[in-house]
Amino acid sequence: MLSDLRRIIDQISRDKGIDRQLLVEAIEEAVMSAAKKKYGQRRDLEVRYNDELGEVELFQFRTVVENVEDEQTEISLQDALALDPEVRLGDELGSKMDNVADLGRIAAQSAKQVIIQKMKDAESNVIYEMYKDRKGEVVNGIVQRFERGNIIVNLGRTDAILPAKEQMPRKSYRQGDRIRALLYDVRQSSRDPQLVLSRTNDEFLTKLFTMEVPEIAEGIVTIRAVCREPGARAKIAVSSSESDVDPVGACVGMKGSRVQNVVQELQGEKIDIVPWSPDPARYVSNALSPAQVSLVVVDEDRKTLLVVVPDDQLSLSIGRQGQNVRLASTLLGWRIDVKSESKYAKFMEHGFQSLLEVEGMNEKLAEKIYDNGINSAQDLARAEAASIAELAAIDEHRAGALISAAGRVKVEVAAKSAADDQAGGEDTEPVRDEAEDA
Repeated sequence: MLSDLRRIIDQISRDKGIDRQLLVEAIEEAVMSAAKKKYGQRRDLEVRYNDELGEVELFQFRTVVENVEDEQTEISLQDALALDPEVRLGDELGSKMDNVADLGRIAAQSAKQVIIQKMKDAESNVIYEMYKDRKGEVVNGIVQRFERGNIIVNLGRTDAILPAKEQMPRKSYRQGDRIRALLYDVRQSSRDPQLVLSRTNDEFLTKLFTMEVPEIAEGIVTIRAVCREPGARAKIAVSSSESDVDPVGACVGMKGSRVQNVVQELQGEKIDIVPWSPDPARYVSNALSPAQVSLVVVDEDRKTLLVVVPDDQLSLSIGRQGQNVRLASTLLGWRIDVKSESKYAKFMEHGFQSLLEVEGMNEKLAEKIYDNGINSAQDLARAEAASIAELAAIDEHRAGALISAAGRVKVEVAAKSAADDQAGGEDTEPVRDEAEDA
């Protein structure tokens, strides 16, 4: 196993890029482990690699005594003098042991395992140092093989793993295919895959645009936010530091060439590029494109936006299975509630608002009741439980609870109205309409 060792060390060091001294130390440690197993743990052993001879030498050190009681740690004066004529009682005598090749099959196998593990550790350190500063870059590789849904990608010097969850849906690869992905993680481990790739991460889309759009690479155009549903649709918000540079136009490119290159890389994933704005109302109007927005009500404290759109734009603004509004919400980091103009008009009516004040009522239930002729909490308080249960598709017990709660709202509204009338009678100054002032 250890014959022609110097040539093997030189070749591994050159091919794998591993420090030669690390390999020598690994071999010395492996031989020490094997020697301890064969000769006993109590022996004072030393292993040295002789670079001139290209072999590993094993030495044992024993105390020179008159009468040997422990062969592992002691040597008789007579035997010691045969090795060194100048030795004296009590000296520590070192002597070269049998050739390492005679350690035995099991011991040699143990040494081999230690060497292999040390080489893996050394190689993993080399890979880590090589790629640790490249985390977040886009890398190119070739599909090597498939393991339980994961794709092993050869990057030239080493392999990386593209986990199943980081792969684009509905896309299959064959061995030998070229693949581009984001270097998502770099691990310092010799057991688990060190390099982890991703094609679904938002940062992958950001990097692709950075590579395609010179204005982004130069810092003129900034990507403010990105969100994706990989393989289906993505939204990207951009701004420009120069007034004469259109950020959306820069990302789209001449005849859409730049964005199409990104779309092609992502297997047809639809990409909406929208102008970023510090104003949430303007920003959400851009983010819900191509739908038109009539009105936006901003709640800064709750980070919510009520967006009103024309009736014929409602389905477009929400998108298939809610995808458009869901992506817009993620892009802004705000909760977005989209209503049609007709529904918003109903929502703002006093009677509908009074229904929402009823304890146990929700907007969906209030709509059912309102659309069936119960136009206020006062109307609900006068209704029969059986009829409310039928038209709202709820049980009579809950209907009765809503009717009782509506009666309380009626009393509260009346009390508030009386208080408002009294306060108005005390005013000597006329109240001006703010809209007229505006």
